[in-house]
Amino acid sequence: MASGPENRALPADYDGFAEAYSAENETSIDNAYYERPATLALAGDVAGRRVLDAGCGSGPLFAALRDRGAVVSGFDQSAGMLEQARRRLGADADLRVADLADPLPYPDDAFDDVVASLVLHYLRDWGPALAELRRVLRTGGRLIASVNHPTADYCVERLAGRRPDYFAIRSSIAEWPVGDQTARVTFWNRPLHAMTDAFTAAGFRISVISEPQPAPAARELFPEGFHLLSTAPSFLFFVLHAD
Repeated sequence: MASGPENRALPADYDGFAEAYSAENETSIDNAYYERPATLALAGDVAGRRVLDAGCGSGPLFAALRDRGAVVSGFDQSAGMLEQARRRLGADADLRVADLADPLPYPDDAFDDVVASLVLHYLRDWGPALAELRRVLRTGGRLIASVNHPTADYCVERLAGRRPDYFAIRSSIAEWPVGDQTARVTFWNRPLHAMTDAFTAAGFRISVISEPQPAPAARELFPEGFHLLSTAPSFLFFVLHAD
């Protein structure tokens, strides 16, 4: 399953700011009070389930799933992020360097659930990645995925006076302040129908499409961010079953 350079983000994208990004991820409204709580709520009771954390980063979701009784494995393409994850999770955690754009180092039917938290939108072509995630899931297993909301970047572009094509699969550059550094990453935006078409083509049945609210605790901690996220979603969430 080959993939060209346009279908992957280089590990150096995250290696260089892994420690600062991990610290930011711990407490930011987008991650700690919006994306992670929503993903965990959709996962529900995971006690005893074999769960793969795809693109696990520094491991906060891995830790939360493990605390809830899941048997968790995780991979990330960034060795720097995995170093942060090992500090958090311990030397015995099943963590591997792997790229979602490539064949994954797991056997068929190895997992009951796969969690892909804010990772698919780094890929231009979802087909090979979704085929691999379907392969490592048992029949009846779940893929729980969060991605950039298809209207979020589009609305930003329109407000800036530009007129992007919503229906096109197009790249955009994001820059985030991370500690004393600036993280620069490339996302691939796609319309909702392109997402759902890719899921069904890979053998998944869509069970849930969710646009959750941020956690109530964020209201006082991040009043401006809370208002924004509670009135204009940044992420879109799916629960998909492997048929």
